[in-house]
Amino acid sequence: MPHRRADVALAVKRLQHRHHRALSAALAPLGLSLVQWDTLRHLHREPGASLHDLAELTFQTDQSFGSLAVRMADRGLIERVPGPGRAVKHRLTDEGERVRAAGQHLVDGVLERSFDGLTARQLDLLGDLLDAALGPHPTRPLPE
Repeated sequence: MPHRRADVALAVKRLQHRHHRALSAALAPLGLSLVQWDTLRHLHREPGASLHDLAELTFQTDQSFGSLAVRMADRGLIERVPGPGRAVKHRLTDEGERVRAAGQHLVDGVLERSFDGLTARQLDLLGDLLDAALGPHPTRPLPE
């Protein structure tokens, strides 16, 4: 029986919600929220990212991410350094890298359990299908 678009969309949302809950619980002992860990992960991949770039990557507004970045800097996880013009760049501290690595281990475990029922081929297919659904511009708004 063919899958209806609405059912597929709901399944994607349910999986995302399950991941959010499980990841939040796994990261709590490190004193990290999911968005904080995501920030550390993105800074590990893109040192020197701007506040705006990190806000977009973590699904935050610039204003809410600015508040988060200040709290993370106060905790010693990231450094905020002046960039060109008015831009503020960010980078991990040694403590931020330590916490990120510990978080990565926990996140890997959650995702391994979540996708345990899929073969490597099925996981690759799922990734390809999601990439195709997102298209070349994954942040573009859907047409109305």
